[in-house]
Amino acid sequence: MVRVSIVQMKSSPDKEENLAFSLKQIEQSAKKEAKIICFPEFQMSFSPPSQSSKELFSISESLNGNFVKQLKKSAKENNIFIVGSIYEHTNLISTNMKQEKENQINKNSYRVYDTVVLINERGKLISYYRKLHLYDALGFKESTKLLAGSKLFSPIISPLGKLGTLVCYDLRFPELSRILAIKGSNALIAPSGWVQGTMKEDHWLIMCRARAIENGVYLIAPNQIGNIFCGRSLVVDPFGVVVVDMGNSEGFEIIDLDLSRIDVIRKSLPLLKNRRRDLYHIH
Repeated sequence: MVRVSIVQMKSSPDKEENLAFSLKQIEQSAKKEAKIICFPEFQMSFSPPSQSSKELFSISESLNGNFVKQLKKSAKENNIFIVGSIYEHTNLISTNMKQEKENQINKNSYRVYDTVVLINERGKLISYYRKLHLYDALGFKESTKLLAGSKLFSPIISPLGKLGTLVCYDLRFPELSRILAIKGSNALIAPSGWVQGTMKEDHWLIMCRARAIENGVYLIAPNQIGNIFCGRSLVVDPFGVVVVDMGNSEGFEIIDLDLSRIDVIRKSLPLLKNRRRDLYHIH
């Protein structure tokens, strides 16, 4: 059994307030002997529609910034693996931004990455993932503020065994989850800021359960609550059983996951094994 903490939070535009809330969840989860804690997308800050890309850029940080440093410090102090998220800028982005600012070319030069950070129990940043699919759909256009990542995530070793990650809208692209499963992931963590709307909660439940079932993995999907988001952070087992649904509560929930169930399900429902690789191939 692996004890997991899943966090559902209402991020504000104040990143220091969100950091303080996050550190409290980490400390309390560690006291309950959680080995890994999973935060939603936009953990660092909620960016309201009225916020400009320049304003969002001004609060973004590098992977060496204070937000990640504090998470690393807390991971080490509490002996817990952390999956968190930040708005990330890089030196390259800063350089491009400066050049375009001087030339007055493009207000979107301030765009940042939506980045998941994975920090081990020793406080080391062992990997990160930049969201690949931006939510330019259903009336939203994330690409006005965000940059899309350009690299697939390689599963890393975690308390849950091999762990893959994707972010929110990535859930709607089954190829990504399948590639992570083919690469050996036992569990997928999908930090999300799933927006409210017609059929949106239905889609959320369907997508999370489908990704778990078709790949025989645990799907851990921490979500934002309040503001424009629907909550209902989920943990789904490899057979599609929802074992955690946080509804509209804020805070964290503890769940013990049995990793042996992955092999049991994959033996009885060998979807990865039964693929027709002679006819089609994914990665």
